[in-house]
Order: sequence, then structure tokens, then C-alpha cells
Amino acid sequence: MYEFKLPDLGEGIAEGEILKWHVAEGEAAKEDEPLLDIETDKAAVTIPSPRSGTVQSLKGKVGDIVNVGDVVIVIDDGTGTAEAAEAETAATVFAAPDAPEPTALPEAHAPAAEPGVRRPVPAAPATRRLARKLKIDINLVTPTGPGGRVTPEDVHRFAAESSGAVATSTSSDHVPARAVRDDTAFAEFAAHASATIPFLELEPLPDFSGDGPVEIEPLRSIRRKVARKMVTSMTLIPHVAHMDDADVTDLETFRKREKERRKGGSGGTLTLLAFVMKAVAAGLKAAPAFNASLDPFREEIIYKKYYNIGFAADTGRGLVVPVVPGADRKSIVSLADEIAAKAELARAGKLPAEDMRGGTFTITNIGPLGGTALMPSINYPEVAILAMGKVQEKPVVRDGEIVIRKILPLTLAFDHRIADGADAARFVAELVRQLSDPNLLLLET
Repeated sequence: MYEFKLPDLGEGIAEGEILKWHVAEGEAAKEDEPLLDIETDKAAVTIPSPRSGTVQSLKGKVGDIVNVGDVVIVIDDGTGTAEAAEAETAATVFAAPDAPEPTALPEAHAPAAEPGVRRPVPAAPATRRLARKLKIDINLVTPTGPGGRVTPEDVHRFAAESSGAVATSTSSDHVPARAVRDDTAFAEFAAHASATIPFLELEPLPDFSGDGPVEIEPLRSIRRKVARKMVTSMTLIPHVAHMDDADVTDLETFRKREKERRKGGSGGTLTLLAFVMKAVAAGLKAAPAFNASLDPFREEIIYKKYYNIGFAADTGRGLVVPVVPGADRKSIVSLADEIAAKAELARAGKLPAEDMRGGTFTITNIGPLGGTALMPSINYPEVAILAMGKVQEKPVVRDGEIVIRKILPLTLAFDHRIADGADAARFVAELVRQLSDPNLLLLET
């Protein structure tokens, strides 16, 4: 028997949601053929079978959350007992569905637990830092978070219960989150938060079912990752926004003409986003503060000399940010093709995790959905984000006459710790100048 455990998927990913099984109990599993689809907080991936044999049991159903190191399937491969496979080390290959070149990763084998000690549990880096600060072995803390994740509340609760003493044991049984979440746990967290942040008062949510029918959906995978990123961004970064309008009448005429001419070939998906991305990449070289990150602990600003521009993509399962590396070195046609290809992969849930890493600046475009403007949230640890609104025909004054022009609203949200309003005004003004004249845009980028 071979017990296959969910392998380490990299990027600090500790868990995933089972989306689909490609095999059933009693069926034959073939080595390197699809075994199951897992959705993490990065993307959906397909994990192939590490062995050939008969499926003895599936250790989870669609919708279940499984942790890295959990046994997900038992395969009868004719090698004997499952215990014999425990000491084995093997390589597991996983990739996004239909990815041409999957990535090899080591299979996660949790060390055999000593009596009374749980195997390593998943926890966010901030939670682990808190445990180290409080001198607590995080592996001894009973998790109450989704999928068996240790939360900051769990660490504080453990510290309070141990009263400073060194804990020596705890139950190794996994306790579902909902079974232990109660008013006491919330009260402890609220008391800690209120003591840390002046005037903060947290109250538990009321029972909405008393007012009418409700439907409860677990916050999982990409949606949960978005929630965490947004809380981190809005908590750590003092957001400031600068807004302006770009007259893109001439640019839109040029873009539509070129898109029609290139239909069916390279550049056939020429969008306004590609032009804006090219202008942003050029503008960041003149305004390096917006292509940086701030380390508040070392009190340093890290200026990045590379220009990897991300763009927000609505996938239906949550917002993801594909990244176009080296945007400053690519033509507008190349940018358009890459944006279209990565957006399609993101919507299909097939965008590789590496295509969402390394961004230095983000653009979000709500124009196709009809929004005129928005206040975007910065994609931490970046320090700025540009929002594009809907292009609309508006009456404007040109040379003393009222004319109808196509206007693109732009909003730059930025970290006020690293730049001032004047810096933002100059950066956006240069974008407006270039987008207002396609000839100028092509020459200066």
C-alpha cells in the first residue's frame, strides 16, 4: 500500500481545496496521469499520480480542505504495507492543468510524531513570529482556523492557558474550526486587539438567521487570499489617491484601426490596457518611488530596477494578478498578446503560480465593467496601483470651443510614506500627456 500525501506546493502554501477527483475507489491509477485538482490561495493545480495501482481509498471529498502532509489517497501498488511507504522519499510532479512544462517538487513527508506531539501545523508567517515572540512551540497549539490552520488567537489562548509554563503535550486530533469557535475565543481576540489599538471595539456578528433565511459559504482558496491581502494592505499602508483624466480620442482611433488590421494575428487583441502598461513602465523609470517597496522594520526603501507590471484579472473565483515581466522591454503588441494569454489562463484557473510573482506595480481596469472610477487597494508589498475607469465621450473645452472627446479616468493610489502628492501629480500628468498623443507614446516609450 502507498499513502500519498499532499506535497509541498511551494510559495508558503499550507493547504488546498479539493476541486475534482480524476479517480475513484476501486479504479486503476496510472503513474503520471491526473489524480486530483487542488485549488490553493494562488491558483488551481493538477497533481498527477506518483504510482500505478488500484485506488483503495480517497481521504477527502470535493470541497474539503487538506493540509500539506495530509494523506489524500491510498494506492495498492503491490509494495506491501502503508508503513513501509512512510519512510520513502520520492518526487512528485504537479502543474497547472494543461501546462506544457510541469514543475518537480519533493513530496512532503511529515516526520513521525513523538508521543503527545502533533506534526507541524500550517500557520501564517505572522502567526509563527508571534509564537516565537511568546516563546511557544507552535506545533503544540490546537488550531481552530480553516483547514487546521493555527491563528493568532490560538497562540494567545495557548499562552494564557499555559500561564508561562512550558507545554509538554497536546492532543494530536484535528478539531474542526466551527466546533471550537465560540464567544470565548472571540472575546479573547477582541480584548487583545482592543488593548493594542486605541478606540478599537470589536463586536461579534449577530445571528442573521433570526431575521430571515441565510446561506453560509466558507471563505476559501483565492477569495480568502484576497481577503488577507486586502486587510494587510489597508492596515499597513497609508493610502492616498491622485485622480486625473486622459484624452484618449486619438489613441482609441489608432488602437481600433490597428486591432482590426491585425485581426487573427499578433496584436489582434490590442487593448487600451497594453498602451497604458507601456506608458506606466516608461513613467516608473522617471518616478522610481512608485516602483519600490518599503521595509518598516529596517526603515529602508527598496527601489527596484526592473519593471514587472501586474494587472488585476477577475476570474469568477476571486481576483488574481498576473504579472508581465520586463514590460519596459516589450512592444505594445507583445504586451497585448501576453495580457490576453495570461488573462485567459487566469479565468480558466490554469495560470501557473510563477506568473503571479515578482510584480513591482499593478494596474486595475474596471472600464469594461462600466465603472467610471474607483479607489483601488495597493497590492502589498508594492507601493502604488493605477486604476483605469470607463472611457466615455464627454464635452470638453478645446481652443475655446466645446467638443466631444473620449476621456479615460485615471486614479493612482500610492503609499504616502514613500511619495508625496506632488510626485503623484507629476507621474500621472506624464501618463496623461503620453496617452493623449499616440505618436508621442510610441516615440517616448
